[in-house]
Amino acid sequence: MAENGSCCTPEDSCHSGGTDVRVGEVTTTYRVTGMTCGHCEGAVSSEIGELAGVSSVQAVAATGLVTVISKAPLDEDAVRAAVDEAGYELVERAA
Repeated sequence: MAENGSCCTPEDSCHSGGTDVRVGEVTTTYRVTGMTCGHCEGAVSSEIGELAGVSSVQAVAATGLVTVISKAPLDEDAVRAAVDEAGYELVERAA
């Protein structure tokens, strides 16, 4: 066990290797249509990144998936509006 008495490391990671999980944050993945390149990824990431509480956004045009890490669950309508502002369409929350 880590020194802080939890299963997490001092760096707030609950797992070794692979995808980092940040303690106290929420990870949500959305399916977005219309992204075709790095510019598209940047536009979507920039707009969503301006929402309150968002700490990280990763958009991948090849898959149409946008992964958002935030301090609390985000209002889906606010995320949809941000994606719309960037010129794309939020289709659904991905499983």
